[in-house]
Amino acid sequence: MSAFIDLATPFLPLLATVAIALLILVTVNAFLRQRWKEEPEAQFQFQLIMLGLTLAGGLAVVAALPVGDALRGQLLSLMGLLLSAAIALSSTTFIGNILAGIMLKAIRKARPGDFITVADLTGRITEMDLLHTEIQTEFRDLVTVPNIFMVTQPLKVVRASGSIITGEVSLGYDVSHTHAKKALLAAAETAGLTDCFVHVRELGDFAVTYRVAGLLEDIRSLISAKSSLLTAMLDALSDEGIEIVSPNFMNTRQLSANQKVLPTKSRHRAMSDVETLAEDIAFDKAEDAASVEKIREALQETEDALDNLSPDPQEDYENRKSALKRKQGRLEELLKRALARAKSEA
Repeated sequence: MSAFIDLATPFLPLLATVAIALLILVTVNAFLRQRWKEEPEAQFQFQLIMLGLTLAGGLAVVAALPVGDALRGQLLSLMGLLLSAAIALSSTTFIGNILAGIMLKAIRKARPGDFITVADLTGRITEMDLLHTEIQTEFRDLVTVPNIFMVTQPLKVVRASGSIITGEVSLGYDVSHTHAKKALLAAAETAGLTDCFVHVRELGDFAVTYRVAGLLEDIRSLISAKSSLLTAMLDALSDEGIEIVSPNFMNTRQLSANQKVLPTKSRHRAMSDVETLAEDIAFDKAEDAASVEKIREALQETEDALDNLSPDPQEDYENRKSALKRKQGRLEELLKRALARAKSEA
């Protein structure tokens, strides 16, 4: 028995270190999962913390091995070399995605709910994780993109303050550019755009190419706005008696010289009144993520206002503090509901 005890004694520090490391990992894992169970976007911080603790636990176990100081130093050096090699050789895969995820979080160029285009993929961000970013496309599909792809490809983020919507059309040389610009500007205004303008893009052999553009302030309807603009262009050009036909069609049709090809006026209810906006069904998860992000920002602003609340004048201090407290409570309740809705629809 004493021989067994003498044999096991050198391993007691190692066993204690392993037990403590496992206990810490299990405890922190359970605590963080409980704390952030209603915060899907906190998965990034959770994974980063667990990764750091796991690495620290591995180093502690190596340091507790019952070996000589020289061998222990060699083992630690070996771990450092392996970690360095992993970072060097896996920079385009696992480690690269982690570093890219940290970069995306640090620069905060894109956030959940934003419209983005990366390479040939367009959609709205729903989640930003340690290793990947989830994007919801206009077809309601969820696409998982590695973070390293996000930082190595051109990333276009639609600004929350608005985006330019454009539409192009080719018209014959028999149409005055003044007449065409007037009709196209009217179409852009009808589509709900502001600060509208028209450019002549190309003087072709048979037609002139015009581009009409305007600022869309409500970017939630980004996809439908493009369709609305093109529809308004059709109506405006038709109202002005301007044909949109190819030169070949004009040269070969068997019609009288004075007859124009124009769509007939519809007597039915306007399509805009009965059509469902594409964004209402395409970006449901992304919209929930954006709502959560906005509520968090408003809650943070309210908490900052409470922290910086000045006690002067004294008579208004309590009223202002009470109003901010009520606002904070409402926002916390809204955040709780938004997180629950996002979790149930995920």
